[in-house]
Parts: sequence; C-alpha cells; structure tokens
Amino acid sequence: MDPTTDNAAPTGDPAAARAALEALRAEIAKAVVGQDPAVTGLVVALLCRGHVLLEGVPGVAKTLLIRSLAAALELDTKRVQFTPDLMPSDVTGSLVYDARTAEFSFQPGPVFTNLLLADEINRTPPKTQSSLLEAMEERQVTVDGTPRALPDPFLVAATQNPVEYGGTYPLPEAQLDRFLLKLTIPLPSRQDEIDVLTRHAEGFDPRDLRAAGVRPVATAADLEAARRAVAATTVSPEITAYVVDICRATRESPSLTLGVSPRGATALLATARAWAWLTGRDYVIPDDVKALALPTLRHRIQLRPEAEMEGVTADSVITAVLSHVPVPR
Repeated sequence: MDPTTDNAAPTGDPAAARAALEALRAEIAKAVVGQDPAVTGLVVALLCRGHVLLEGVPGVAKTLLIRSLAAALELDTKRVQFTPDLMPSDVTGSLVYDARTAEFSFQPGPVFTNLLLADEINRTPPKTQSSLLEAMEERQVTVDGTPRALPDPFLVAATQNPVEYGGTYPLPEAQLDRFLLKLTIPLPSRQDEIDVLTRHAEGFDPRDLRAAGVRPVATAADLEAARRAVAATTVSPEITAYVVDICRATRESPSLTLGVSPRGATALLATARAWAWLTGRDYVIPDDVKALALPTLRHRIQLRPEAEMEGVTADSVITAVLSHVPVPR
C-alpha cells in the first residue's frame, strides 16, 4: 500500500471506513445514474479481494462506472479493449531491449494498476483471456520466469456483451469461477434515462469527472481497515452449513449439468460477510447469504440445453434453490 494514502487519522477506524465506503454511492451518483447495485457489488469485491464480471449492453455506463469508482476511491485505473488480435504481452507487459544499455528491461502492461477494466473480454482468444488468470489468482505477473507483484488493492472488472455473440470466445467455466461476482448492468428506468439526458443537456462531460464534482471520499487505507473488520465478522456454524446446503442443492438440480463448486461456496460466505459488515453488523444472518447468492453464484452453474430451451435461467434456478433450502433459525 502507498504510505502516502495513510495520512488521515480515521483510516484505521472500522466505523469511519464504513462511512467512507457508504459515501461512494453518493459520490459515484454524481456521474452514474441508477446503478447502486453494481456500485455495491464492486465495493463487496474490493472488500473480498475478488474480481467482477460486468454484463450489459453497450452504452449503459460500464466504463464510466469503473472510472468513477476509481476517482471516488483515489485509485489508479486503466482500460484495455480486448480484440481478436490482442496478445498476452499487451496485457501483462514484456521485456524490451534497450540499445543504450544492451540489456532487456521490463515494460509493465496495463494490468499493473488498481482497477483494470477488461472491456469485452469475450472478444479475445483464450490465450489472451488466460493471461489474466495468474494476475487474478496470485496478484502477480510472471514474465521470463520472474514474478512481479501487482499493486494492492487490485481488481479486474471484465465486461461482456449479452448480445452479438458472433466472433466471440466464451469464457470457460474454470475462468468464470475465478470471478467473485457477476453483475448485470440493466438498461436504466425511464426516469433515470431522463436524468441522464438532462445532465448531458446541462453540459455534463463523462470524460471529465472532476468537472462533474466527483472527488475522493475514501482511500486505500480505508479499504484496508474495512477488510480487517470484514475478516473479524462472526459466522456461526449454522450460517456455514446454510451456505454449504445451498451450494450442494445446485449440484442436485435437474436443470443443471454443473453446480456450484466448493470455491463458489467459499465465495458466497465471503461476500455475505462483506455485505453484513457494510450493513452495520458484525455477524452474518441468512438474509446476507440470500442477498449475495445471485451475483456470487449465477456464473458458476451451467444449464442443461433442454432447460435453456424451456426458458430456465441461472437466476431462476438459484432462486428456486433458495426457496427450498431450509433457513437456519
């Protein structure tokens, strides 16, 4: 962590850290209208040191959302447009020959940042997609046998378009499982869309967040204090068993060929813990698990083709599982 960010007295206080993270919603709302669930999901991912898959049609402010979050958290952000000709070294960096010194030096790629927006990740071949795996899992990049640590915090927010699948390379299940959350970015409501157009008519420029009034309201030190508080949030044996029962029930669903793995169960426990802390409690209740079940599990299951033809969705299967698994008292 950059020691220059640890200059405010309240950054070690969990209550102050929670207040700072709660202020993100209001700050990001200065630039992005009507995306509170996505903002909350991104904060949960940061608290859990996880990564996020954002799915939404073009033009729903996915890029603006990440840029606004980075500005409000005073973090560095970079964007990579994934295309069929993108090479792994374009993401991770490579060794560059310096003729003056007759030596090779490492040129860091855009992955060396705090918030990496991997735009349309499913439009690049698997070889380039997999270049992010080590970075996401190990928080490091290995080039020419030398591991290089990534900054902390580090979050990959990968986007994919739910339409126009021609010429795309769907992410394999093993890579999807590396994303902590899959957040759907819906089209705005009528009133939200009116608000967006009104802001643009009044001179809002999405490329100039400073002019929009977005300012840092939390720091990396606040985030670290919040992570420590989340780690201390109590999880009872009954809640642990509830998470396991939900995940095991997906493996028995007749609509699925692939249920939630133990990694998915661990992820659900972590996100429920973070949500419990964000809502002001130091213990997890069943409602916390239910609140995060859809975004945490929807990308970790695989539907049978016949179920898809009948209109069954991942969300409907998880919702049905939640309604059948007994809730601890």
